[in-house]
Amino acid sequence: MKPSILVIGSSNTDMVVKTAHLPAPGETILGGEFLMTPGGKGANQAVAASRLGGAVTFICKTGTDIFGNQSIDLFNKEGIDTTCIFKDSDQPSGVALINVDDNGENCIAVASGANAHLTVEDLVLAAPCLEKANIILMQLEIPIETVAYVTSVAASLGKKVILNPAPVCALSDDLLQSVSIITPNETEASMLTGIKVTDEVTATDAAIYLHEKGIATVIITLGARGALVFHENIFSLVRVPEVKAVDTTAAGDVFNGALAVALSENKIMIEAVEFACRAASVSVTRMGAQASAPYKRELND
Repeated sequence: MKPSILVIGSSNTDMVVKTAHLPAPGETILGGEFLMTPGGKGANQAVAASRLGGAVTFICKTGTDIFGNQSIDLFNKEGIDTTCIFKDSDQPSGVALINVDDNGENCIAVASGANAHLTVEDLVLAAPCLEKANIILMQLEIPIETVAYVTSVAASLGKKVILNPAPVCALSDDLLQSVSIITPNETEASMLTGIKVTDEVTATDAAIYLHEKGIATVIITLGARGALVFHENIFSLVRVPEVKAVDTTAAGDVFNGALAVALSENKIMIEAVEFACRAASVSVTRMGAQASAPYKRELND
């Protein structure tokens, strides 16, 4: 059997408008292209990992509305274990409003809904899923108390925890010490460390700062420049293939899902990051979040 990947996080429905440029405050732009697609950082990472060959279980919380029901149906079709997904009859499913410009840049507003109510008590009920997982992948679109609980339990069980600290917020030293691998982008690394990350040198400084907080492996994603990896006291810069970006919405999520899969297949860290960079580079050439996640056969691995 494949090693089990447990993704814990958010599930949203993304409503995307593609326009020539991102609107300024008070500006209305006509002629945009609209699509509605499943999203949410947790769901994106779960779908990416499953498409790339991982054995994935997903824990999230949805409403009992049409958006939540459609999301669960889609997860099942993607081959994801949905037995630990919770439903909240008092909260709507999460929704994200996304604007994407001609260069693939985006701005996003999220109404969290049920995602904000995935509680520690829920995760206590989902204990069997935590216990059977080999790798646990999380983000920060669910309550920080829930994230902290999972990292603590996972550390006590000797599980490998990958934390994608997005959207970024203050993280306690106790939480960071329970994380095996952290994967911030430049902005997130800057906010977590107080070091403005603008190049490889400042990314190196930020990685050292995070490592000294007790995190064994730090991976700072640098967009089109690739990813800086600090692992076993060695720095490496992993490049990405040059592509024409259409939509960068879920590139980080695809990267993290792919990283979890590669590590579950016992790839060494640099090979795992190279695999993740290739997957992310494919995703930015497509519109949508989960829709952009590639299948393993597309990576020629």
